[in-house]
Amino acid sequence: MTPREILALCREHQVRAIDLRFMDFPGTLKHFTIPVQVLTEKSFEEGFDFDASSMYGWQAINESDMLVVPQPETAFVDPFLPHTLCLSCNIQDPITRVDYAKDPRNVARKADAYLKSTGIADEIRFGLEPEFFIFDNVRFDQTINQGYYHLESAEGEWARGKFSEGPQSNAGYQIRKGEGYFPVPPGDILHSLRNDMMMALTECGIEIEAHHHEVATGGQAEIDLAHKPLLQAADLLLRFKYIVKNVASRAGKTVTFMPKPLWGDNGSGLHMHLSLWKDGETLFADSGYGGLSELALHAMGGILHHAPAIMAFCCPTTNSYKRLVPGFDAPINLTYSFRNRSAAIRIPVHTSNRNSKRFELRFPDSSSNPYLAMSAIVMAALDGIQNKIDPGPPLDKDIYDLEPGELDNSPKTPVSLDKALDALRADHDFLLRGDVFTEDVIDTWIWYKTERDVKALRERPHPCEFLMYYDI
Repeated sequence: MTPREILALCREHQVRAIDLRFMDFPGTLKHFTIPVQVLTEKSFEEGFDFDASSMYGWQAINESDMLVVPQPETAFVDPFLPHTLCLSCNIQDPITRVDYAKDPRNVARKADAYLKSTGIADEIRFGLEPEFFIFDNVRFDQTINQGYYHLESAEGEWARGKFSEGPQSNAGYQIRKGEGYFPVPPGDILHSLRNDMMMALTECGIEIEAHHHEVATGGQAEIDLAHKPLLQAADLLLRFKYIVKNVASRAGKTVTFMPKPLWGDNGSGLHMHLSLWKDGETLFADSGYGGLSELALHAMGGILHHAPAIMAFCCPTTNSYKRLVPGFDAPINLTYSFRNRSAAIRIPVHTSNRNSKRFELRFPDSSSNPYLAMSAIVMAALDGIQNKIDPGPPLDKDIYDLEPGELDNSPKTPVSLDKALDALRADHDFLLRGDVFTEDVIDTWIWYKTERDVKALRERPHPCEFLMYYDI
Protein backbone atom coordinates (compact mmCIF):
# COMPACT_ATOMS: atom_id res chain seq x y z
CA MET A 1 0.00 0.00 0.00
CA THR A 2 1.09 3.55 -0.66
CA PRO A 3 0.87 6.34 1.94
CA ARG A 4 -2.12 7.75 0.06
CA GLU A 5 -3.85 4.36 0.19
CA ILE A 6 -3.15 4.18 3.94
CA LEU A 7 -4.95 7.49 4.46
CA ALA A 8 -7.88 6.23 2.36
CA LEU A 9 -7.95 3.05 4.46
CA CYS A 10 -8.17 5.17 7.60
CA ARG A 11 -11.22 6.99 6.23
CA GLU A 12 -12.84 3.73 5.09
CA HIS A 13 -12.47 2.04 8.50
CA GLN A 14 -13.14 5.20 10.52
CA VAL A 15 -9.68 5.00 12.07
CA ARG A 16 -9.09 7.56 14.80
CA ALA A 17 -5.70 6.47 16.16
CA ILE A 18 -2.42 5.35 14.57
CA ASP A 19 -0.32 2.92 16.61
CA LEU A 20 3.38 3.18 15.67
CA ARG A 21 5.24 -0.05 16.50
CA PHE A 22 8.86 -1.10 16.46
CA MET A 23 11.06 -3.73 18.08
CA ASP A 24 13.74 -2.79 20.56
CA PHE A 25 17.19 -4.38 20.57
CA PRO A 26 16.46 -7.30 22.97
CA GLY A 27 13.30 -8.23 21.05
CA THR A 28 10.34 -6.58 22.79
CA LEU A 29 7.62 -4.95 20.72
CA LYS A 30 7.20 -1.24 21.58
CA HIS A 31 4.61 1.34 20.52
CA PHE A 32 3.19 4.80 20.93
CA THR A 33 -0.01 6.25 19.49
CA ILE A 34 -0.88 9.42 17.58
CA PRO A 35 -4.24 10.86 16.45
CA VAL A 36 -5.10 9.97 12.89
CA GLN A 37 -5.12 13.67 11.96
CA VAL A 38 -1.36 13.84 12.61
CA LEU A 39 -0.59 11.20 9.97
CA THR A 40 0.04 12.66 6.52
CA GLU A 41 1.72 11.40 3.36
CA LYS A 42 4.88 13.25 4.45
CA SER A 43 4.88 11.29 7.74
CA PHE A 44 6.08 8.22 5.85
CA GLU A 45 9.23 10.14 4.92
CA GLU A 46 9.72 12.50 7.85
CA GLY A 47 8.82 10.10 10.68
CA PHE A 48 8.12 10.90 14.34
CA ASP A 49 10.66 11.54 17.10
CA PHE A 50 11.04 9.54 20.32
CA ASP A 51 13.52 9.06 23.18
CA ALA A 52 15.82 6.15 22.28
CA SER A 53 17.88 6.43 25.49
CA SER A 54 15.06 4.65 27.35
CA MET A 55 15.54 1.55 25.17
CA TYR A 56 18.02 -1.04 26.43
CA GLY A 57 21.19 -1.17 24.35
CA TRP A 58 20.37 1.88 22.22
CA GLN A 59 21.32 5.55 22.53
CA ALA A 60 23.03 7.47 25.35
CA ILE A 61 21.11 10.25 27.09
CA ASN A 62 23.07 12.95 25.23
CA GLU A 63 22.07 11.55 21.82
CA SER A 64 18.66 10.18 22.66
CA ASP A 65 16.49 11.69 19.91
CA MET A 66 15.67 9.21 17.13
CA LEU A 67 12.94 8.84 14.52
CA VAL A 68 10.36 6.14 13.89
CA VAL A 69 9.46 6.04 10.20
CA PRO A 70 6.19 4.17 9.47
CA GLN A 71 6.19 1.58 6.67
CA PRO A 72 2.89 1.54 4.73
CA GLU A 73 3.15 -2.11 3.61
CA THR A 74 2.89 -3.25 7.26
CA ALA A 75 -0.51 -1.68 8.01
CA PHE A 76 -3.35 -3.61 9.64
CA VAL A 77 -6.46 -2.65 11.57
CA ASP A 78 -6.04 -3.67 15.21
CA PRO A 79 -8.81 -6.08 16.30
CA PHE A 80 -8.33 -5.24 20.01
CA LEU A 81 -7.92 -1.45 20.04
CA PRO A 82 -11.04 0.33 18.69
CA HIS A 83 -10.60 2.47 15.56
CA THR A 84 -6.83 1.89 15.53
CA LEU A 85 -4.49 1.24 12.61
CA CYS A 86 -1.08 -0.29 13.33
CA LEU A 87 2.11 0.47 11.38
CA SER A 88 5.55 -1.08 11.83
CA CYS A 89 8.39 1.44 11.74
CA ASN A 90 12.06 1.72 10.86
CA ILE A 91 14.42 3.65 13.13
CA GLN A 92 16.56 6.51 11.75
CA ASP A 93 18.99 9.13 13.01
CA PRO A 94 17.13 12.48 12.92
CA ILE A 95 20.18 14.43 11.70
CA THR A 96 21.80 12.15 9.11
CA ARG A 97 18.60 10.24 8.27
CA VAL A 98 20.73 7.10 8.21
CA ASP A 99 18.98 3.86 9.19
CA TYR A 100 19.98 2.93 12.74
CA ALA A 101 22.48 0.03 12.90
CA LYS A 102 20.96 -1.39 16.09
CA ASP A 103 17.40 -1.33 14.79
CA PRO A 104 16.65 -5.08 14.43
CA ARG A 105 14.36 -4.48 11.45
CA ASN A 106 17.16 -2.61 9.71
CA VAL A 107 19.50 -5.60 10.25
CA ALA A 108 16.94 -7.81 8.47
CA ARG A 109 16.61 -5.31 5.62
CA LYS A 110 20.39 -5.30 5.18
CA ALA A 111 20.50 -9.13 5.26
CA ASP A 112 17.92 -9.19 2.49
CA ALA A 113 19.88 -6.62 0.47
CA TYR A 114 23.13 -8.54 0.96
CA LEU A 115 21.47 -11.76 -0.22
CA LYS A 116 20.45 -10.05 -3.46
CA SER A 117 23.91 -8.45 -3.90
CA THR A 118 25.63 -11.86 -3.90
CA GLY A 119 23.71 -12.94 -7.00
CA ILE A 120 23.14 -16.33 -5.36
CA ALA A 121 19.41 -15.75 -4.90
CA ASP A 122 16.95 -12.90 -4.91
CA GLU A 123 14.76 -14.17 -2.09
CA ILE A 124 14.83 -16.39 0.98
CA ARG A 125 11.52 -17.65 2.33
CA PHE A 126 10.75 -18.64 5.90
CA GLY A 127 7.85 -20.84 6.96
CA LEU A 128 7.47 -20.49 10.74
CA GLU A 129 6.03 -22.93 13.28
CA PRO A 130 5.81 -21.09 16.61
CA GLU A 131 4.91 -23.23 19.63
CA PHE A 132 3.57 -21.74 22.87
CA PHE A 133 1.72 -22.58 26.08
CA ILE A 134 -1.77 -21.44 27.03
CA PHE A 135 -2.13 -21.43 30.82
CA ASP A 136 -5.15 -20.60 32.97
CA ASN A 137 -3.11 -18.58 35.43
CA VAL A 138 0.48 -17.80 36.32
CA ARG A 139 2.12 -16.37 39.43
CA PHE A 140 5.84 -15.70 39.87
CA ASP A 141 8.18 -13.40 41.76
CA GLN A 142 11.83 -12.93 42.68
CA THR A 143 12.70 -10.76 45.67
CA ILE A 144 15.50 -10.70 48.21
CA ASN A 145 13.82 -13.38 50.34
CA GLN A 146 11.77 -15.43 47.89
CA GLY A 147 11.74 -16.80 44.37
CA TYR A 148 8.96 -18.93 42.92
CA TYR A 149 6.61 -19.61 40.01
CA HIS A 150 3.23 -21.30 39.89
CA LEU A 151 1.36 -22.35 36.73
CA GLU A 152 -2.25 -23.49 36.45
CA SER A 153 -3.93 -25.41 33.64
CA ALA A 154 -7.24 -27.25 33.60
CA GLU A 155 -5.85 -29.81 31.15
CA GLY A 156 -2.57 -30.52 32.94
CA GLU A 157 -1.82 -33.80 34.70
CA TRP A 158 -1.48 -31.86 37.92
CA ALA A 159 -5.16 -30.77 37.60
CA ARG A 160 -6.54 -34.33 37.58
CA GLY A 161 -6.93 -34.55 41.35
CA LYS A 162 -8.05 -30.96 41.87
CA PHE A 163 -11.76 -30.21 42.23
CA SER A 164 -13.09 -27.59 39.82
CA GLU A 165 -16.45 -26.42 38.49
CA GLY A 166 -17.70 -24.81 35.29
CA PRO A 167 -17.13 -25.53 31.59
CA GLN A 168 -13.66 -26.92 32.28
CA SER A 169 -14.55 -29.00 35.31
CA ASN A 170 -12.73 -32.24 35.89
CA ALA A 171 -14.27 -34.82 33.57
CA GLY A 172 -11.26 -37.14 33.52
CA TYR A 173 -9.94 -36.07 30.11
CA GLN A 174 -6.72 -34.39 31.25
CA ILE A 175 -3.85 -34.96 28.84
CA ARG A 176 -1.04 -37.11 30.20
CA LYS A 177 2.55 -35.90 30.09
CA GLY A 178 4.00 -36.36 26.61
CA GLU A 179 0.64 -37.35 25.09
CA GLY A 180 -0.60 -33.96 23.91
CA TYR A 181 -0.10 -34.40 20.17
CA PHE A 182 -3.34 -34.11 18.16
CA PRO A 183 -6.01 -35.09 20.75
CA VAL A 184 -9.61 -34.26 19.89
CA PRO A 185 -12.08 -32.49 22.22
CA PRO A 186 -13.03 -32.88 25.02
CA GLY A 187 -9.41 -33.80 25.78
CA ASP A 188 -8.27 -30.84 23.72
CA ILE A 189 -10.17 -28.18 25.65
CA LEU A 190 -8.33 -25.35 23.88
CA HIS A 191 -9.41 -26.17 20.32
CA SER A 192 -12.04 -23.41 20.17
CA LEU A 193 -9.60 -20.84 21.54
CA ARG A 194 -7.01 -21.77 18.91
CA ASN A 195 -9.76 -21.44 16.28
CA ASP A 196 -10.41 -17.91 17.56
CA MET A 197 -6.71 -17.19 17.29
CA MET A 198 -6.56 -18.56 13.74
CA MET A 199 -9.53 -16.45 12.62
CA ALA A 200 -8.14 -13.28 14.22
CA LEU A 201 -4.77 -13.90 12.60
CA THR A 202 -6.35 -14.46 9.20
CA GLU A 203 -8.44 -11.29 9.48
CA CYS A 204 -5.23 -9.36 10.23
CA GLY A 205 -3.53 -10.53 7.05
CA ILE A 206 -1.56 -13.53 8.34
CA GLU A 207 -1.86 -16.65 6.18
CA ILE A 208 -2.22 -19.71 8.42
CA GLU A 209 -1.55 -23.28 7.31
CA ALA A 210 -2.75 -25.24 10.38
CA HIS A 211 -3.12 -25.23 14.16
CA HIS A 212 -3.06 -28.09 16.66
CA HIS A 213 -2.29 -29.14 20.20
CA GLU A 214 1.39 -29.94 20.73
CA VAL A 215 3.09 -32.79 22.62
CA ALA A 216 3.31 -31.25 26.08
CA THR A 217 0.49 -31.12 28.58
CA GLY A 218 -0.58 -27.82 30.14
CA GLY A 219 -1.99 -26.34 26.93
CA GLN A 220 0.93 -26.45 24.50
CA ALA A 221 -0.14 -25.23 21.05
CA GLU A 222 1.27 -24.67 17.58
CA ILE A 223 -0.04 -22.43 14.80
CA ASP A 224 1.85 -22.60 11.50
CA LEU A 225 2.46 -19.58 9.27
CA ALA A 226 2.77 -19.78 5.49
CA HIS A 227 6.16 -19.20 3.83
CA LYS A 228 7.02 -15.53 3.32
CA PRO A 229 10.16 -13.53 2.40
CA LEU A 230 12.57 -12.70 5.23
CA LEU A 231 11.40 -9.23 6.27
CA GLN A 232 7.70 -9.98 5.85
CA ALA A 233 8.05 -13.23 7.83
CA ALA A 234 9.66 -11.40 10.75
CA ASP A 235 7.05 -8.60 10.65
CA LEU A 236 4.23 -11.13 10.66
CA LEU A 237 5.70 -13.10 13.56
CA LEU A 238 5.56 -9.98 15.74
CA ARG A 239 1.95 -9.44 14.68
CA PHE A 240 1.27 -13.14 15.36
CA LYS A 241 2.54 -13.00 18.95
CA TYR A 242 0.60 -9.81 19.65
CA ILE A 243 -2.67 -11.28 18.37
CA VAL A 244 -2.28 -14.68 20.04
CA LYS A 245 -1.56 -13.10 23.43
CA ASN A 246 -4.52 -10.74 23.18
CA VAL A 247 -7.00 -13.41 22.06
CA ALA A 248 -5.94 -15.51 25.05
CA SER A 249 -6.16 -12.52 27.40
CA ARG A 250 -9.73 -11.79 26.29
CA ALA A 251 -10.60 -15.41 27.10
CA GLY A 252 -9.12 -15.11 30.59
CA LYS A 253 -6.00 -17.13 29.66
CA THR A 254 -2.32 -16.31 29.47
CA VAL A 255 0.09 -17.25 26.68
CA THR A 256 3.85 -17.63 27.01
CA PHE A 257 6.47 -18.12 24.30
CA MET A 258 9.02 -18.99 27.01
CA PRO A 259 10.91 -22.03 25.65
CA LYS A 260 10.73 -24.29 28.73
CA PRO A 261 8.10 -23.32 31.33
CA LEU A 262 7.42 -26.92 32.45
CA TRP A 263 10.07 -29.15 34.01
CA GLY A 264 10.14 -32.68 32.59
CA ASP A 265 7.84 -32.02 29.61
CA ASN A 266 8.43 -30.80 26.07
CA GLY A 267 9.48 -27.20 25.50
CA SER A 268 8.38 -24.76 22.80
CA GLY A 269 10.45 -24.14 19.68
CA LEU A 270 10.21 -21.96 16.60
CA HIS A 271 10.89 -24.35 13.73
CA MET A 272 11.93 -22.49 10.59
CA HIS A 273 11.45 -23.90 7.08
CA LEU A 274 13.94 -22.29 4.68
CA SER A 275 14.20 -22.12 0.90
CA LEU A 276 16.17 -19.92 -1.52
CA TRP A 277 14.63 -18.60 -4.74
CA LYS A 278 15.80 -16.89 -7.92
CA ASP A 279 13.68 -15.60 -10.79
CA GLY A 280 10.66 -17.31 -9.28
CA GLU A 281 12.33 -20.75 -9.17
CA THR A 282 13.48 -22.68 -6.11
CA LEU A 283 17.23 -23.28 -5.78
CA PHE A 284 16.85 -26.15 -3.32
CA ALA A 285 15.36 -28.93 -5.49
CA ASP A 286 17.63 -31.46 -7.22
CA SER A 287 18.73 -35.09 -7.06
CA GLY A 288 21.01 -34.88 -4.02
CA TYR A 289 20.39 -36.26 -0.52
CA GLY A 290 16.71 -35.86 0.39
CA GLY A 291 15.99 -34.39 -3.04
CA LEU A 292 18.10 -31.33 -2.29
CA SER A 293 20.48 -29.42 -4.53
CA GLU A 294 24.19 -29.03 -3.86
CA LEU A 295 23.52 -25.38 -3.04
CA ALA A 296 20.98 -26.40 -0.37
CA LEU A 297 23.45 -28.86 1.17
CA HIS A 298 26.11 -26.14 1.34
CA ALA A 299 23.55 -23.79 2.96
CA MET A 300 22.94 -26.46 5.60
CA GLY A 301 26.69 -26.84 6.00
CA GLY A 302 27.06 -23.14 6.75
CA ILE A 303 24.24 -23.15 9.29
CA LEU A 304 25.58 -26.25 11.07
CA HIS A 305 29.14 -24.88 11.04
CA HIS A 306 28.11 -21.55 12.57
CA ALA A 307 25.26 -22.94 14.70
CA PRO A 308 26.89 -22.35 18.13
CA ALA A 309 27.37 -18.67 17.24
CA ILE A 310 23.97 -18.01 15.66
CA MET A 311 22.28 -19.73 18.60
CA ALA A 312 23.17 -16.63 20.61
CA PHE A 313 20.42 -14.99 18.49
CA CYS A 314 18.17 -18.00 17.79
CA CYS A 315 18.13 -19.25 21.42
CA PRO A 316 18.86 -16.03 23.31
CA THR A 317 17.64 -16.78 26.85
CA THR A 318 19.02 -18.86 29.70
CA ASN A 319 15.72 -20.76 29.59
CA SER A 320 16.33 -21.70 25.92
CA TYR A 321 18.99 -24.21 26.97
CA LYS A 322 16.67 -25.96 29.40
CA ARG A 323 14.71 -26.96 26.27
CA LEU A 324 17.82 -28.24 24.46
CA VAL A 325 18.39 -31.29 26.65
CA PRO A 326 18.43 -35.05 25.89
CA GLY A 327 15.17 -37.00 25.92
CA PHE A 328 12.85 -34.55 24.16
CA ASP A 329 12.10 -33.49 20.56
CA ALA A 330 14.43 -30.49 20.70
CA PRO A 331 17.72 -31.32 18.91
CA ILE A 332 21.06 -31.32 20.69
CA ASN A 333 23.11 -32.82 17.82
CA LEU A 334 24.21 -30.44 15.07
CA THR A 335 23.51 -32.69 12.13
CA TYR A 336 20.82 -33.16 9.47
CA SER A 337 18.51 -35.89 8.24
CA PHE A 338 15.72 -36.76 5.81
CA ARG A 339 12.51 -37.20 7.87
CA ASN A 340 14.31 -37.59 11.23
CA ARG A 341 13.02 -34.97 13.70
CA SER A 342 15.81 -35.60 16.19
CA ALA A 343 18.34 -33.80 13.96
CA ALA A 344 19.02 -30.04 14.12
CA ILE A 345 18.02 -29.80 10.45
CA ARG A 346 15.25 -31.96 9.01
CA ILE A 347 14.43 -32.39 5.34
CA PRO A 348 10.64 -32.85 5.29
CA VAL A 349 8.86 -35.48 3.21
CA HIS A 350 6.26 -33.86 0.95
CA THR A 351 4.79 -34.03 -2.51
CA SER A 352 6.86 -34.21 -5.68
CA ASN A 353 6.29 -30.48 -6.28
CA ARG A 354 9.75 -28.92 -6.69
CA ASN A 355 8.60 -25.63 -5.22
CA SER A 356 7.88 -27.24 -1.86
CA LYS A 357 11.49 -28.40 -1.40
CA ARG A 358 13.01 -26.92 1.75
CA PHE A 359 14.75 -27.83 4.97
CA GLU A 360 13.62 -27.23 8.54
CA LEU A 361 15.86 -25.69 11.21
CA ARG A 362 14.69 -27.03 14.56
CA PHE A 363 16.78 -25.45 17.33
CA PRO A 364 15.45 -21.81 17.30
CA ASP A 365 12.75 -20.75 19.75
CA SER A 366 10.26 -17.88 19.96
CA SER A 367 12.14 -15.99 22.68
CA SER A 368 14.36 -14.80 19.83
CA ASN A 369 14.25 -11.42 18.15
CA PRO A 370 13.10 -12.68 14.73
CA TYR A 371 14.84 -9.94 12.75
CA LEU A 372 18.22 -10.78 14.27
CA ALA A 373 17.73 -14.56 14.37
CA MET A 374 16.60 -14.88 10.75
CA SER A 375 19.34 -12.52 9.57
CA ALA A 376 22.00 -14.59 11.34
CA ILE A 377 20.63 -17.75 9.71
CA VAL A 378 20.72 -16.11 6.26
CA MET A 379 24.33 -15.02 6.75
CA ALA A 380 25.39 -18.50 7.90
CA ALA A 381 23.64 -20.14 4.93
CA LEU A 382 25.27 -17.74 2.46
CA ASP A 383 28.70 -18.38 3.99
CA GLY A 384 28.11 -22.11 3.52
CA ILE A 385 27.22 -21.57 -0.14
CA GLN A 386 30.08 -19.17 -0.85
CA ASN A 387 32.66 -21.44 0.79
CA LYS A 388 31.04 -24.76 -0.21
CA ILE A 389 30.91 -25.99 3.39
CA ASP A 390 30.20 -29.72 3.60
CA PRO A 391 27.40 -30.49 6.09
CA GLY A 392 28.98 -33.87 6.84
CA PRO A 393 27.15 -37.20 6.98
CA PRO A 394 23.42 -37.25 7.76
CA LEU A 395 21.96 -38.74 10.92
CA ASP A 396 19.35 -41.21 9.68
CA LYS A 397 19.09 -43.29 12.85
CA ASP A 398 16.84 -42.78 15.85
CA ILE A 399 19.24 -41.15 18.31
CA TYR A 400 17.39 -42.76 21.21
CA ASP A 401 18.23 -46.24 19.87
CA LEU A 402 21.94 -45.63 19.31
CA GLU A 403 24.62 -47.49 21.21
CA PRO A 404 26.60 -45.54 23.83
CA GLY A 405 29.40 -43.59 22.20
CA GLU A 406 27.91 -43.53 18.67
CA LEU A 407 27.36 -39.78 18.85
CA ASP A 408 30.50 -38.87 20.77
CA ASN A 409 32.05 -37.22 17.72
CA SER A 410 28.88 -35.44 16.64
CA PRO A 411 28.97 -31.66 17.28
CA LYS A 412 26.49 -30.57 19.94
CA THR A 413 24.49 -27.45 20.63
CA PRO A 414 25.90 -25.20 23.38
CA VAL A 415 24.74 -26.23 26.84
CA SER A 416 24.06 -22.68 28.06
CA LEU A 417 23.58 -19.11 26.87
CA ASP A 418 27.04 -18.04 28.05
CA LYS A 419 28.60 -20.79 25.90
CA ALA A 420 26.64 -19.57 22.87
CA LEU A 421 27.78 -16.00 23.56
CA ASP A 422 31.39 -17.25 23.75
CA ALA A 423 30.88 -18.90 20.35
CA LEU A 424 29.49 -15.67 18.90
CA ARG A 425 32.44 -13.72 20.29
CA ALA A 426 34.85 -16.13 18.55
CA ASP A 427 32.90 -16.61 15.30
CA HIS A 428 31.10 -13.59 13.87
CA ASP A 429 33.11 -12.40 10.86
CA PHE A 430 30.54 -13.98 8.52
CA LEU A 431 27.85 -11.76 10.11
CA LEU A 432 29.75 -8.57 9.29
CA ARG A 433 29.68 -9.01 5.52
CA GLY A 434 27.65 -6.41 3.69
CA ASP A 435 27.54 -4.42 6.96
CA VAL A 436 24.51 -6.55 7.91
CA PHE A 437 25.61 -6.88 11.53
CA THR A 438 28.19 -4.43 12.85
CA GLU A 439 30.84 -4.91 15.53
CA ASP A 440 28.78 -2.57 17.71
CA VAL A 441 25.69 -4.74 17.29
CA ILE A 442 27.64 -7.90 18.16
CA ASP A 443 29.39 -6.31 21.16
CA THR A 444 26.19 -4.77 22.50
CA TRP A 445 24.29 -8.06 22.15
CA ILE A 446 26.99 -10.00 24.04
CA TRP A 447 27.19 -7.32 26.74
CA TYR A 448 23.42 -7.08 27.16
CA LYS A 449 22.82 -10.83 27.28
CA THR A 450 25.71 -11.39 29.70
CA GLU A 451 24.60 -8.68 32.12
CA ARG A 452 20.81 -8.97 31.86
CA ASP A 453 20.43 -12.74 31.42
CA VAL A 454 23.50 -14.84 32.30
CA LYS A 455 24.71 -12.80 35.27
CA ALA A 456 21.19 -12.17 36.59
CA LEU A 457 20.43 -15.89 36.82
CA ARG A 458 23.89 -16.86 38.04
CA GLU A 459 23.69 -14.53 41.05
CA ARG A 460 20.27 -15.57 42.32
CA PRO A 461 19.48 -18.57 44.54
CA HIS A 462 17.33 -21.10 42.69
CA PRO A 463 14.29 -22.75 44.34
CA CYS A 464 15.75 -26.16 43.47
CA GLU A 465 18.87 -25.32 45.49
CA PHE A 466 16.72 -25.15 48.62
CA LEU A 467 15.50 -28.67 47.92
CA MET A 468 19.07 -29.87 47.51
CA TYR A 469 21.03 -27.87 50.03
CA TYR A 470 18.93 -26.23 52.73
CA ASP A 471 19.62 -28.98 55.30
CA ILE A 472 23.25 -29.46 54.30
